[in-house]
Amino acid sequence: MKNKVVFVFIALLAVFFFPVTANAQITLLRGVLLDSLTHEGEPYATVRITNKHKPDNPVAMTVTDMDGRFEQSLTGKGEFTILFSSVGKSNVNVPFTLKGDSVVNLDTLFIAEDVKQLKNVEIVAQKPLIKMEVDKMSYSIADDADAKSNSLLDMLRKVPMVAVDGNDNITVNGSSNFKVFVDGKPSVMLSSNPSVVLKNMPATSVKNIEVITNPGAKYDAEGVGGVLNLITNKVSGTTNPMNGYNATLRGMANTKGIAGGIYASIQQGKLTMTVNGNVADSKIKNTKTEISREQFDSSGNSFMDNSQLGNTNFKIKMGNLTLGYEIDSMNLLSASFGLMGFGTYVNSFTQTNMSGGNYGTGFGYMGSSDSRGDRYSINGNIDFQHSFAGNKDRMLTLSYLVSSTPDKTNTYSLFDATDENSFLNLTDRYTDAHKNTLENTFQLDYSTPLGIGQILDMGIKYIMRNNSSDSKYYVNKEDAFEYVADNSLNYKHYNDIVAGYAEYSVKVNRWKFNGGLRYEYTWQDVEYKTGQGTDFKVKYGNLVPSANLSYKMNESQNYGLTYNMRISRPGIGFLNPYVDKSDPTSISDGNTNLKSEKAHNLSLVYNLTTPVWMVNLTLRQSLCNNAIEKYSFFKDNLLNTTYDNIVENRQTGLNTFVNWNAGRQTRFTLNGSASYVDLNSMELGISNSGWQGNLMLGFQQTLPWDIRLSMNLISSTKQYNLQGWSTGFNAMMGSLSRTFLKNKLSVSLSGMTSLSSNGLELKLYAKGKEYINRSIVTLPLRNLGVSISYTLGKQQSNKKTKRTISNNDVKNDDSQTESIGNMLIY
Repeated sequence: MKNKVVFVFIALLAVFFFPVTANAQITLLRGVLLDSLTHEGEPYATVRITNKHKPDNPVAMTVTDMDGRFEQSLTGKGEFTILFSSVGKSNVNVPFTLKGDSVVNLDTLFIAEDVKQLKNVEIVAQKPLIKMEVDKMSYSIADDADAKSNSLLDMLRKVPMVAVDGNDNITVNGSSNFKVFVDGKPSVMLSSNPSVVLKNMPATSVKNIEVITNPGAKYDAEGVGGVLNLITNKVSGTTNPMNGYNATLRGMANTKGIAGGIYASIQQGKLTMTVNGNVADSKIKNTKTEISREQFDSSGNSFMDNSQLGNTNFKIKMGNLTLGYEIDSMNLLSASFGLMGFGTYVNSFTQTNMSGGNYGTGFGYMGSSDSRGDRYSINGNIDFQHSFAGNKDRMLTLSYLVSSTPDKTNTYSLFDATDENSFLNLTDRYTDAHKNTLENTFQLDYSTPLGIGQILDMGIKYIMRNNSSDSKYYVNKEDAFEYVADNSLNYKHYNDIVAGYAEYSVKVNRWKFNGGLRYEYTWQDVEYKTGQGTDFKVKYGNLVPSANLSYKMNESQNYGLTYNMRISRPGIGFLNPYVDKSDPTSISDGNTNLKSEKAHNLSLVYNLTTPVWMVNLTLRQSLCNNAIEKYSFFKDNLLNTTYDNIVENRQTGLNTFVNWNAGRQTRFTLNGSASYVDLNSMELGISNSGWQGNLMLGFQQTLPWDIRLSMNLISSTKQYNLQGWSTGFNAMMGSLSRTFLKNKLSVSLSGMTSLSSNGLELKLYAKGKEYINRSIVTLPLRNLGVSISYTLGKQQSNKKTKRTISNNDVKNDDSQTESIGNMLIY
């Protein structure tokens, strides 16, 4: 089977390659147009190419893309002129000569504001928010007025192919399994806790959000939904020695907490440096959870009612330093260091009553819990990029990445039985759990043009990943906590991965094809230092194909068909066999026998881009026969929760994004998705299915005195899992913002509220063969806040290599506290 796949791939290369290279008289003209002040790409500028001797008869016309880049095929030889024009900017004329070369690179060109035009002409065009391609999309956070007052999680609700439900659970391309990058580099903390961290990050700390829905062979094979790439600094990729700095200070306060940050960029000749830091402290008070559980048993049905009232304090600190140095025009060196810390402090009080069946006449007890968790993500990387003198588009990149994610959680669980006839173990207990993942990664990438419109990318990668978990369990005996070795665990999981890929792309007239193969081989070695468990080793390989085919109907419309196979390796949160006994009515653990998920994804894409309308429609189908699922069952009168590869997952969905610029001061947006989910587990004899959807309607209006009004309505339906569902929610967000001092100072007022008078009520339902579980979580959603930011200096562009390491091959799970409580953090 593998030989057949390779043969088909080679055949496709031959079909596209030979017809293109046969005509040597065709020249591909390319380059990038940047704003002369900000060094950002000039989007949708008109490009007009004429023969020097026939200036009135253009030989070709096109427009720049969202990043200011342009490509145009030309025939013949001679002297030509290329003219760039954009609203509010001075025209740029550049002469060039065609000598029969396959590629002519005009490199970087700059366009400046037309001062006279700006004084006499009222600009009526709105800068586009979205750049849409077949396999990815880019949302310009910097050009959205809501970014001045919202968090990154709030902005994600507006991004195409992304949905955020009532629990702030994020899905990308219909899947909760995705990876998060920052400036093209993986973030373990963000990938494992995206909702919590993004809720604490101000949107102004990011310029663009890229949604890569069909990652090619150059990306790691993991991540069923795709990749979210947060771009914090714009890269021009050109030699532009200059000195200067740019800095933005941010502060935010609301009824839930405070946050602040700084972003600074400094350039001294060929050396550039950026610093990005954020801190946040927020509190969620009086979160109420009510649980009712019915257990079916031969002795009769048993009932449990639990009421919990809790308070949660979240603390976030993030910092990143990036350095770039252009050794010369052919060699670039970049490095970065990042630190992220996430602290959770939870205290709660519970009342539990049990009756019927095994519990006889019934009994009750009270309890309290005090938990403190500290997670960190520490990473550093260095990249060297070499461009070849014969062709600057031919590049070799060498990269090294080291990262560590220490995690410490301490939990005290104390109980006070109101009835001595308790059937449960209500001994006070304490757990001290330490987890860590240490990674060392080496990578080599090579990219070269093969002909006009053709590019070949190849690379190899080696990851050494060491997971560890040391969890100690204590019980209270005579007012002192004593260590219990039988319930403790010291566990090591060594994981080595080697990968190689080849990816080919070709552009022929209006057609564009991209296809690739990636092969990954994994070695795993598990050791138990202490605790119950048997050491074992396992190894396996995965061949992962991907392909995109697109057709450009005209300058405003394109169609695409995409396919990929993605895998998901279970992370230590799923594999960790430590048994959590902090709750006397239930236990939970991981599963060391988990295998990688394998999912096949097929999408049909339509994009429309005009100055007035932007539309994306994506019809998608996803198939996975061995999905990892969390499930629960009763054993020894306790609710047990674990994971296994037990689900056949089928999803058919439609994603829709519409942006309507109704006028120069008015914008409407719609971002929605609807899908039918079919889940089936033959092992458990359980199935579940249903329709689910998300919708966000947005309205932006410029009022007198340049005040920007933004209103957003959010709605979601039920979301289904194997054993049940969770309800949707309806909420509204709004903001008023204005800039002062020539746009250097920005002030915003924002608010969010549930459309229900009772606040936000999240209902969860789960049913197994032996039980039914119902939960209601009530959150005080209403929130009002103010944010201020001030920018000083001139904006600079940081230099960094075009390729870097991106480890995105692990699937992890969030804690219940994080998934429920994070939605109120700013």
